[in-house]
Amino acid sequence: MANVDYKLLQALATVIEEQSFERAANALFITQSAVSQRIKQLEQNVAQPVLIRTQPLRATEVGKKLIKHYHQVMQLEAELLPDIAPDDPQSPITIHLATNADSLATWLIPALAPTIKRHLIEINMLVADEQHTIEKLKDGEAFGAISLQEHPVKGCQMTRLGDMNYILVASPEFRDTYFKTGINRDSLRLAPGIAFDQKDNMHIRFIEQHYGLKERDYPLHTVRSSEAFITMAKYGAAYCLAAELQIKEELASGALVNLLPDYKWVQTLYCHHWILLKGIHKTISNVILEQGQAVLD
Repeated sequence: MANVDYKLLQALATVIEEQSFERAANALFITQSAVSQRIKQLEQNVAQPVLIRTQPLRATEVGKKLIKHYHQVMQLEAELLPDIAPDDPQSPITIHLATNADSLATWLIPALAPTIKRHLIEINMLVADEQHTIEKLKDGEAFGAISLQEHPVKGCQMTRLGDMNYILVASPEFRDTYFKTGINRDSLRLAPGIAFDQKDNMHIRFIEQHYGLKERDYPLHTVRSSEAFITMAKYGAAYCLAAELQIKEELASGALVNLLPDYKWVQTLYCHHWILLKGIHKTISNVILEQGQAVLD
């Protein structure tokens, strides 16, 4: 590809972000046909497919590299314009950050709020399981990611944030109904648990590792919300592995009880981000590192 046409890259990035040609067209203020033509032209330019037209829509390996390049250029442009035209009205800078739901529900928003209030920015939180947030960084969808991966990816820097501790909890009513004889293989076969989504296997791994039960061996709700996790447990609908940081009040009030007081499931979180950061992206990264390390064990 002799020259990079950023309108074509923008079309590809928007289709992936919106997961729809129609929504991408609306976001770009062009017709759906024009979006399709731009994708087709991009594929002709690189002489190979850039988009896998399945559900969900996915970029090919080449497409992922192009999207990553596009987002990095947009970041540099967003940081540059205020410096060369300081008197012009600024548009918000969009910050794409991949995070796990439990960090978002506990320490991340309080950490970012002061910076958000001081700067003209828009935060786009890409929420995924701790094991999958790193894919958002690799694909160029996010400049940074909070992840379980302890090794840096190519072109990125990695720093340890700390440990997030999880404990197995339920309401007193649930405990008395399902675990009268304690937590064992027989009682777990009847007790409903909770998973965040189909990709979140923390609960599944825990039960299999400690009790030898497979996912199909017991009832398991799917609830894509950390807050709803806790609500379901409080109302006696299920038991769950919950971030200890998130349920301090519920434990203190007795609304939730620790089913295994002598055990904690520890997840070590790391902050990954592009190496070449400046301006607001560097500020956001520094805030995440400082506050994350202060809050997490």
